[in-house]
Amino acid sequence: MKRSEFQIAVETEFGAGYAGALLRDLTMEALGGRTAREALAAGVPPREVWLALCEATDVPVERRHGVGQREPGRDR
Repeated sequence: MKRSEFQIAVETEFGAGYAGALLRDLTMEALGGRTAREALAAGVPPREVWLALCEATDVPVERRHGVGQREPGRDR
């Protein structure tokens, strides 16, 4: 998962307005007590941060994989 795909996944799942606050304010034990932004800045792979965020917010398993990827054939 690329960083841009991570951002798309978070905004799609949580909404653009809530996503920023969630990334900035929610600390997660799975990320060493860091927020998603802190973890990304420390070099944690976006996929790992995404899965920790999903776990912490009870995102159903069926919505955790393959999100954030652009549709084939669409301009990037």
